[in-house]
Amino acid sequence: MLYFSKAKTIAIIAVCLIGLLLALPNAFKHGSLPDWLPQNRITLGLDLQGGSHLLLAVDMPAVIHDRLETMLESVRTNLRKESLRYTGLALRDRSVVFTLASADDIETARGALAPLVRPDEPGKPADYGLTFDGLTGRIALADSGVQAWADKAAQQSIEIVRRRIDETGVNEPMIARQGADRILVQLPGVSDPGRIKRLLGQTAKMTFHMVGDRALGDGSVPAGYRLLPSADPARPGEKILVSRKIEVDGSHLTDAKPSFDQQNGQWVVSFSFDGQGARRFAEVTKMAVGKPFAIVLDDKVVSAPVIREPITGGRGQISGSFTAASANDLAVLLRAGALPAPLTVVEERTVGPDLGADSIRAGMIAISVGFVLVVAYMGIFYGLFGWFANVALVFNLAITLGALSLMQATLTLPGIAGLLLSLGMAVDANILINERIREEAKKGRGVAASMETGFKRAFATIFDSNITTLIKMAILFSIGVGTIRGFAVTISLGIIVSMFTAITVTRLLMVVWFRRTKPKSLPMVNHFRLVPDHTKIAFMRGRLLGLGGSVVLSVASVVLFFHPGLNYGVDFAGGTVMEVRSENAVDFPALRADLQSLPIGPVQLQAFGSPNDVLIRLERQEGGDAAQAEVVKQVQAMLERDYAGSEIRRVDSVGASVSAELFQDGMMALGLAAIAMLIYIWFRFEWQFGVGAVVTMLLDVTKTVGFFAITGMQFNLTAIAAILTIMGYSINDKVVVYDRVRENLRLYRTMPLRQLIDKSINETLGRTVGTSLATFLAIIPLAVFGGEALREFALVLMFGVVLATSSSVFIAAPLLLLLGEHRLRPGLSAKALAKVEGETDDTGEAPTPAR
Repeated sequence: MLYFSKAKTIAIIAVCLIGLLLALPNAFKHGSLPDWLPQNRITLGLDLQGGSHLLLAVDMPAVIHDRLETMLESVRTNLRKESLRYTGLALRDRSVVFTLASADDIETARGALAPLVRPDEPGKPADYGLTFDGLTGRIALADSGVQAWADKAAQQSIEIVRRRIDETGVNEPMIARQGADRILVQLPGVSDPGRIKRLLGQTAKMTFHMVGDRALGDGSVPAGYRLLPSADPARPGEKILVSRKIEVDGSHLTDAKPSFDQQNGQWVVSFSFDGQGARRFAEVTKMAVGKPFAIVLDDKVVSAPVIREPITGGRGQISGSFTAASANDLAVLLRAGALPAPLTVVEERTVGPDLGADSIRAGMIAISVGFVLVVAYMGIFYGLFGWFANVALVFNLAITLGALSLMQATLTLPGIAGLLLSLGMAVDANILINERIREEAKKGRGVAASMETGFKRAFATIFDSNITTLIKMAILFSIGVGTIRGFAVTISLGIIVSMFTAITVTRLLMVVWFRRTKPKSLPMVNHFRLVPDHTKIAFMRGRLLGLGGSVVLSVASVVLFFHPGLNYGVDFAGGTVMEVRSENAVDFPALRADLQSLPIGPVQLQAFGSPNDVLIRLERQEGGDAAQAEVVKQVQAMLERDYAGSEIRRVDSVGASVSAELFQDGMMALGLAAIAMLIYIWFRFEWQFGVGAVVTMLLDVTKTVGFFAITGMQFNLTAIAAILTIMGYSINDKVVVYDRVRENLRLYRTMPLRQLIDKSINETLGRTVGTSLATFLAIIPLAVFGGEALREFALVLMFGVVLATSSSVFIAAPLLLLLGEHRLRPGLSAKALAKVEGETDDTGEAPTPAR
C-alpha cells in the first residue's frame, strides 16, 4: 500500500490531468481555445438551453386504411379487366371483400387477383392472403404485412421529418426512432414549436385527380369518386367531386418553391416534376383540356383549375390565397416529400430560453454551494486526510465532466442534481476509509499499519455499496426516458470515478505525505467527532419497537396511497402543464374564466414563484393524443390573443398512451431494482442479509410513497428517480452495517448475534452519521437554490436520507437478528447464550449482556 511504482504514479497523474483537459472546453466559449486542445463539450439539455421535445406517433390505422384502399381499387380494376361481375366490394375487418355473380368465375378471379397477393420478393411472406367462401372472396391483410408496413412507415417518416426540419434552419436537431412507431424530435432553441408541429402534422401527400361532373340524382356519390372539402379560403365549405383514381402522384416532384405571381398579385407555389412525372402530367393535361383538374393535398382540394392547354414542360403552380409564410411552408412540405401516414404529437415538452437560463444559474449555484459545504465538512472533521479527500473530490468532478464531454453527453437539470448527489456519494468512500484508518489507529497500530489495514478493509465495503447503486442506475437507464437517463448516466459515471479517486488518488496523496514527513501519529485522530468513540448503545433492545413502528408507518403509507392517493404529475396522469409568465400580476379569476370558456374540460391554476407566474394544468382529453394536441393549440392561441406580452416558459403535454407506458416502466424499474439488489446481496453475503436488506428497502419505499401522499408533491418520472436513489442509498447503508456484521461473525465466533449486531452498529455509527451529514450538505443547496424543478426532488431525497439511516439501525438490523439468530449462530443454544453473559470477548472487553 505504501509503495507506488513510478509508472503507476505517472498513470494516476495522467488520468487526472486528462480529465482536467477534457473538462476545460466547458469553461470557455466555443471556438476560443486553440485547435490542438480538445474541443468536445457537454451539450446542454433542452431544459437548460431552451427548446422543444416532441414525441410523434405514426398513425398506423391510417397506413393500413390507405393500403387497403389501394388494394380495393386494384381489385376493382383487375376484376373489370376480366369482365367479371361482382357486388358488395368493400373494406371489412382489415380485408377487401366482394361477391361474384357466378361460381364459374371463381378460378378466373383467382388468376386475375393472384398478382395482387404475390410476395414482393421470393422467400418473403405475402402481405395478403386470398380466400373464397362460396361466392364471397376475401383478400385479408396478414400480420407480417402490418409489421413490415409499420417498420417501413417509421423509417420513411424519420427521413421526411429530418428533411422538413432541416429546411426550417433549426440548429443541431435530434431525430431518432423510439419504439416501433414513434419518432423523437428534439429542437434546441425552438421555444415556440407551433410552426414545426404544423409542418410535421401535415402528411403533405399531394396527388392530381380529374374532377367529376356532378353527383347522382339522389345526391349520392358515384362509384369511383369521392367528395373532398375545398382548402381554398375563397371557397369555404364547398365540396368537390373528385375521381379516386390518382392521375399523377406527388412522389414525382423534384422541386417546389414559393413565388409571387405579378399578373394576379398573389403568392403561389411553383413545382416541377421528374422525367416520368412530366410525361404523365403532359398526357393527362392533354386529355383534360377544358376540364377542371384537382390538386389534392392531404384529402383537401387546394386548387381545381380548368386546364386551358397541355402542360408539357413538367412545371406548374398551385394558387389558393397563400401568404408568403404559408406558401413557403407548403413548398417546404412538398420538397421534403409526403409522409406515409399522419404523425400525432403524443408528448410535448417545451422550455423557453429565459427559463433555461434560470435553470443553469440555479444549478450552478447549487453545485458551487454544495461543493463548498462538502469540502468544508471533510476538512473540519478529518483534518489533513480530509483535505486529501477534497483534492480527490476536485479531480472526481473534473474527470466526470471530462468523460461527459468526451461522450458529448447532454446535461439536463436532473443531471445537475446527479452531479451534486454523486459528490455526496463520492465523499462516502473517503469517510469509510478515514473511519477505518481511525479505528485501526485507536487499536494501537502504527501509522503505516493503520493506513494499510484501513484501505484494505474499506475496499470490500466500498465495492459492494457502489455496485448495488450501479445496478440500480443501470435499470433506471434501461427503462427510463429522456432527462431521467441523463440522471442515471451522471450518477453512474460519478460512482465509477469516485472509486478511482477515493481509492487511488487519495491513497497516493497519503503515501507521498507519509514518505516525506515520516509521521509518528495520524493527523485526523483527534479532530472533531460527530459520534463519540467506543459507544455501547444497546440498539437491539428497541428492536420490537422499531419493527412495529415501521410496519405501522408502512401500512399507513399504503392506505394513503389508495386514499387520498398520489398527486400524479403529467408524466403518469397524462394531460398538459403550461408555465406562463405575464407582464403584470396574474388575474386568476379572469384567466380561469377565459380558460373555462374553451371546450377543454376542467382547468387548474396554481400560483408559484413570483405573482406574475402561473401553472395551467389541463386534464387528459377523451379524444386521445390528437385531442390533447388540439387543446394545447387552443390555449396557446387564447393566451396570444387575450394576454399580449405573456410568455409561455414551459409546456409539458403527455398523451394517454405515453403516460400509461411511463407509469408501467417506472413501476417495472422499481421492481427490477429490488430483485437485482436482492440477488447481489444474497450472492455476496447470505440469504438472511439479502432478505433483510431488501425488505427494509421496500419498507423505506412505502414510507416514501406515503410522504408523497401526505405532502401532495407530484409523483412523476423525477419522483421515480428520487425513489430509486433512496433505494440505492438505503441498500448502500445496509451494506456497510452488514459488512461489519459479516466481519465480526468471523472475529467473534462465540458472541451472541444480538450482541454482535449491537457491536457492529456502534462501530459503524460514525461512518453512518458522517455520510448522512455529507449527503445532506450536498442536497440542501438543491432545495434552497435549485428552483421549482429540483426543490421537490431534493426534499424527497433529504427525507430518504433520514429514513435510510434510521432504518439501517432500527429495521434492517432487527430483521437480520430475527432471520439469523438460529442460523448464523446455530451452535449457540439458549444455555450457551446465558453462559457467555458477563464473559469477555476476543478483544478483552466485557460484551454487552445478551437479552
